[in-house]
Amino acid sequence: MLESAAIDRLASLAQPTRLAAVRRLLAAYPGSLAAGELARASEAPHNTMSTHLGILIKAGLIQVERSGRTMNYRADVAAFRGLVTFLTGDCCNGRPDLCGDIASLIPKDTDTPKESVMTPSFNVLFLCTRNSARSIMAEAILGNIGKGRFNAYSAGSDPAPEPMPEVIDRLKHLGHDVSGLRSKSWNEFSGPSAPRMDFVIALCDTPHGQVCPDLGEKFANVAWPLPDPVDFKGSPAERVTLLNELYAMVRRRLEIFINLPFASLDRMAIRKRLDDIGDTVKTAP
Repeated sequence: MLESAAIDRLASLAQPTRLAAVRRLLAAYPGSLAAGELARASEAPHNTMSTHLGILIKAGLIQVERSGRTMNYRADVAAFRGLVTFLTGDCCNGRPDLCGDIASLIPKDTDTPKESVMTPSFNVLFLCTRNSARSIMAEAILGNIGKGRFNAYSAGSDPAPEPMPEVIDRLKHLGHDVSGLRSKSWNEFSGPSAPRMDFVIALCDTPHGQVCPDLGEKFANVAWPLPDPVDFKGSPAERVTLLNELYAMVRRRLEIFINLPFASLDRMAIRKRLDDIGDTVKTAP
């Protein structure tokens, strides 16, 4: 690495908002984050964050990719390895093995990452009426099986005070992290600073009269009707069985969804595939 490049990279990090953004992007790697998410996390105006991200891109520490109408940002780990190599390469007169813990920071030749094609990251919003069960399940499942490629969100038109305890218990039992799950209004995703959604999937039980909010024209706005756990009857054991069946229905749909060949499909083809998922994956196991 040239000294001028190292100076540019170090200078780009010498600002609190940019340093915080880089740390969040490194934590999210190999996933990516939208500018709006970074701005909210740093409590910075969206246009200010865009300026900061431009400086980091120019310094070569992060990369940007377009996903539909969304600009997603990802840390360039190879660039950080190069910076570490530059800072530590002359340690102990060229004998970094004498430097104790510093030696572990220096990438070995076998550790140097090869150039790879960046995988697009998609934002997916799940909607239902109360945002307490179906959409919460979908957010948790996609957050698990789609990590690095899909960013999952959920909301409701009339959100409950909190997710259904039974649903949270089931998700915990099935190994999901539930610490960040909460019931919230779809209004959180309608403002100018909200992350732009690539897919909006409504899970309301429309055949039985439920109505989901309409967020307008999005890249793919589709309906996957699912039964509402509020209507589940029977003993606690019977309700657990029904929740397990609902979980399996949601997971099967999402496993099909994440394996779609997005790169080779146009907008209409993707919409057709999503409609097919909603039409054909309806029955419990």
